[in-house]
Amino acid sequence: MNVNIQTVHFDADTKLVLYVEKKVSKLTQFHDRITKVNVFLKLDNVVHNIKDKIAEIQVHVPRHNFFVKCSSKSFEESFDEALNSVITQIKRKKEKLAA
Repeated sequence: MNVNIQTVHFDADTKLVLYVEKKVSKLTQFHDRITKVNVFLKLDNVVHNIKDKIAEIQVHVPRHNFFVKCSSKSFEESFDEALNSVITQIKRKKEKLAA
């Protein structure tokens, strides 16, 4: 599984990158054929004082792609919410294929 983490409008510290990598590695429990995972961490509304933290996750599986985008006041919270959502999508797709 190839993991690609990109940051937009800021530089992520190593603690955040390690947090994301650790959580993404758990995706293999839900699907064994994941080829690539793209994680985008973005700061929104940079022009204004309000800075929302956005996490986007793309998961590539043969013949299917999953995409989730979540925003909140912290990257960890946004990422966890997006990860839970993509896990739900993967589980649902596997159930449909099994049925």
